[in-house]
Amino acid sequence: MRTQPEHTGPANLDRRGASETMEPTNERDEHRGVFAGFRSAFKSFATDAIHVGQEPEQWSSMAVVPPISLSTTFKQHSPGNHAGFEYSRSGNPTRNCLEKAVAALDGAKYSLAFASGLAATVTITHLLKGGDGIVCMDDVYGGTNRYFQRVAAEVGLDVTLTDFTKPELLKAALKPNTKLVWMESPTNPMMKVVDIKACSDLVHEHNKDIVVVVDNTFMSAYFQRPLTLGADICMYSATKYMNGHSDVVMGMVSLNKDDLHERLRFLQNSLGAVPSPFDCYLCNRGLKTLRLRMEQHFKNAMAAAKFLEADPRVERVLFPGLPSHPQYELMKRQCTGCPGMITFYIKGKLEHANTFLSSLKMFAVAESLGGYESLAEHPAIMTHASVPENERATLGISDTLIRLSVGLEDEADIIEDLDQALNAAHPKKK
Repeated sequence: MRTQPEHTGPANLDRRGASETMEPTNERDEHRGVFAGFRSAFKSFATDAIHVGQEPEQWSSMAVVPPISLSTTFKQHSPGNHAGFEYSRSGNPTRNCLEKAVAALDGAKYSLAFASGLAATVTITHLLKGGDGIVCMDDVYGGTNRYFQRVAAEVGLDVTLTDFTKPELLKAALKPNTKLVWMESPTNPMMKVVDIKACSDLVHEHNKDIVVVVDNTFMSAYFQRPLTLGADICMYSATKYMNGHSDVVMGMVSLNKDDLHERLRFLQNSLGAVPSPFDCYLCNRGLKTLRLRMEQHFKNAMAAAKFLEADPRVERVLFPGLPSHPQYELMKRQCTGCPGMITFYIKGKLEHANTFLSSLKMFAVAESLGGYESLAEHPAIMTHASVPENERATLGISDTLIRLSVGLEDEADIIEDLDQALNAAHPKKK
């Protein structure tokens, strides 16, 4: 009987230990602009994104760009005696390059790649057994909500949703059987900002063995490092900002604890939800411009948010980079900037939201986010349609709620497109 191959990919960083990349530096770009008041950028972030895990010496060809290793299997010198790889599900050279790079960017000791963000979520949940409890932020990605309530709960896990922006509600939700706490910050789509350190401390004080997970998809490693704020696991739908080009579906998980890493590495291999080498190559390439992309996303989103907030055809704008956001000060303390995600309520009814979205010319009406292109969507009908209607109403996901993923186009063109779509939804009186 064939035994499960052991994953033997490198676990620690080559250029710089995780502890040296965890704390921010006081240095900042000469163009502070929208970054004023936010935490300083993480030391050597762009350098690590370009170099960690990419060392030419690991290849006989000395290739500067890591090659794509498509082989599903690897020759062994003799039975059980191999050069570090056995079978591509268990470990792949291209995937290892990506995992090492993401670990460095998260200030982590380890990182694991998965076939999608939900594949990462499912694998993490497999740390639990029937009867164990999950406490999840009430406002999360619709797919996370659907998985926890309609899949995990059906196989015997005890799922509780509550608002983590009110620590007393989180504390009340913790039970003797709670084993996993799941949060997003900012949340999807209501852009609530959770105090990650306060919540992590509260949970670990209740029970140090509870695993605290932060879905960092909206922020990317450039704007937020949950592990430095007390979380046990930082996960991503790397499909979004981490890859940044809307051409890869992938998940990533970063962590520091050795025992937790061993369990997740075993599950990664045993469940088999791993990405292809080609997708790993693309995501690894995307990381090289992560800093530049995130800074421009923030600048463009800030301009768009200010425009929308000043427009009389808009009811309310939810963007953590605006002083009007209820957790604006927390956002500045916790993060080094804001992503390109804006949620707003258009004045009127569903027909006005539909007209606005249908009238956009440069923004594509599409699900997903975090690519170089600007996207717009209607959460109640699209990304969060799987969330029960009563829960959507409680969260504020109404018929007039619109979510934008502001891309990297010219700022003036972004605002012009928003303006003309608002004109279509609310024609100006002559």
